[in-house]
Amino acid sequence: MSEEEQNYSMFSSRILVDTIGDVSDDALKASKMKEVIGVLAGRFFNWGQRKSLFPLHLGIKCCALEMAAAGASRFDAERFGVFFRSSPRQCDVLLVNGPISKKFADPITRLWEQMPEPKWCIAMGECAISGGPYFQSYNILEGVDTIIPVDIYIPGCPPRPEALIDGFGKLREKIIRIGAMPSHARIDGNLPVIIGDE
Repeated sequence: MSEEEQNYSMFSSRILVDTIGDVSDDALKASKMKEVIGVLAGRFFNWGQRKSLFPLHLGIKCCALEMAAAGASRFDAERFGVFFRSSPRQCDVLLVNGPISKKFADPITRLWEQMPEPKWCIAMGECAISGGPYFQSYNILEGVDTIIPVDIYIPGCPPRPEALIDGFGKLREKIIRIGAMPSHARIDGNLPVIIGDE
């Protein structure tokens, strides 16, 4: 068997796909079609993310009752595209709604790290924002923003379900404004939104 025949027999489909991919990539760049596809796909993914938010179903204390009321039939958060999920791998919003003890800080951080990018965080209630009545306690963190970046603050003790739904609306506006940027890249440039602060 000659060397050319040996190279031909070892020619695999992976090499063919790589070759065709390089040629088509160069053609798309030359015709500016790659930029058009990128813009359209970016807008489509942005629309899809803001129209279907999946918060993690995590209830810590009394604000969890208001979160449950927001998802129940009277307020029906699902009609606004908010679907509560129980697995961090399927969620894109971490809704923290209670005091975070120093013992619970590691599990919250682990849940945050298990969520796929782009992900968002909402601090609901005074306990999650600043520690609430447990402020400066020996075992309660002074806000969840000490361990993970927060995008939306919803003050109140406990905040009403309408405020939570308004918070999801403000999160949609933020997603429209900054796009699907990874959470670690958003820390410096974009300030969090505080509900009721106009």
